[in-house]
Amino acid sequence: MTTTFRTGPGPTPAPGPAISETPGTDNRPRLLLALVLTAQFMAVLDVFIVNVAAPTIGSELHASGADLQLVIAGYAITYSVLLITGARLGDRFGHGRVHLVGLALFTAASLACGLARGSTELIVFRLVQGAGSAVMIPQVLSLIQRTFTGEARVRALGAYSAVLAVGAAAGQTIGGLLVSADLLGTGWRPVFLVNVPVGAVLLLLGRRVLPKGGAAGPGAARGLDLPGLVLLGASVSLLTVPLVLGQEEDWPLWTWLSLVAAVVLFALFCGYEARLARRGGAPLIAPRVLRHPGMGLAVFRILAVMAVNAGFLFALTLHLQGGLGHSALRAGLGFAPTAVVFGAVGLTWRRLPASWQRALAPAGFALTAVSVAGAGLALRGGGDGGAGLYVAFVGLGAGLALAFGPTLTGALAAVRPEDAADASGLLATVTQLGQLIGVAAFGTLFLNRLESLGAPAAYTSAEALSACMWALAGTASVGAVSGLVLRRR
Repeated sequence: MTTTFRTGPGPTPAPGPAISETPGTDNRPRLLLALVLTAQFMAVLDVFIVNVAAPTIGSELHASGADLQLVIAGYAITYSVLLITGARLGDRFGHGRVHLVGLALFTAASLACGLARGSTELIVFRLVQGAGSAVMIPQVLSLIQRTFTGEARVRALGAYSAVLAVGAAAGQTIGGLLVSADLLGTGWRPVFLVNVPVGAVLLLLGRRVLPKGGAAGPGAARGLDLPGLVLLGASVSLLTVPLVLGQEEDWPLWTWLSLVAAVVLFALFCGYEARLARRGGAPLIAPRVLRHPGMGLAVFRILAVMAVNAGFLFALTLHLQGGLGHSALRAGLGFAPTAVVFGAVGLTWRRLPASWQRALAPAGFALTAVSVAGAGLALRGGGDGGAGLYVAFVGLGAGLALAFGPTLTGALAAVRPEDAADASGLLATVTQLGQLIGVAAFGTLFLNRLESLGAPAAYTSAEALSACMWALAGTASVGAVSGLVLRRR
């Protein structure tokens, strides 16, 4: 899997500043990168910052386990379903302009979440917040692809990967700090309200830094593929809702029918997209993007690594706070080693010998599997894990970074500028779908096992966590083995 970006002859990107490996004096592209990566960090943070606040939200709003899963997964539902359309909107109306629209919607929804008076309101506003992210975030990769070239693009994508990785883990730590601080007696609400001043500042700066052009490039005239969007949205919703509510409802018939319908609708979606492409239409994902070398393997790997990450964070947070009685601050700070190592490895893996590069992702999955299993063993019997737990956290940070960073960079290596919107939309959608599946599937496994064992306690919670950790380790192992098998083909 190569990590060298295409810089040779090819289609001309949309007009705008382009930074190559030769340093320049124009600081605007660097300011643009700082701005969009800050927005990226805020959006990714918001996926995970709610994890550590979930027990407090459940207590103050009298929310059920399914409600808490929907608070977390609801954001990912609209985020994942609308991401490709968000990328298409940027391609059609201008990435800078659409980024600002999404940022404004995300900021307003964050305010509404922070002021929500019940779990139903919070779930609805989280859906809106996810829609804002779906409009905002695809523009980040597209702006990077169209603004930077050569080594500058590699460095920019490295910073993007690090922000994505650190935001995922740092959300737990920052969430713990905000919840435990209980600012002015507001409890969990600052985990959402913190986005409001940051979003307002980014909106003011973005109006000056981001490109204001309309049509962004060769794909600007393409349609939005609304039928494809409806089919994809329906299939994702029919998959997610029964996974989240099935355990609490004791898996009635409708949950199984919904899962079957999800598979049928996804098959219809794939068939419709293929026919649309053959007719010369504009499907959500251009077939040539899927045919890029290594893209299929990258999709699988990103799906797997994000599912493991999200499932691990959700289940372990519920165990630490609900089973062991840790405070939100203690639980959140416990994930700090994962965040630090994730970011450090994400920024430095390119310095490893070139002969090692092809093996980094499989090795990352293997290390992730060992670390997740180690965390489960460290917490067995209701103990607090001791030093072994923190060793597992460090290993997990390194493993996830090695599995994710090289995969993302390699997938974008050969993508041409005119395919940037489709590629960024595809990979961002897979990232969110992975997180959604992780929370829904592994969260349900943990809650179902906990309920079957009786009243929550340190020992029973540890038993439920152990089952979840072994399932997560198995998933990571499949990621490593499947990657090796697919590469040989």
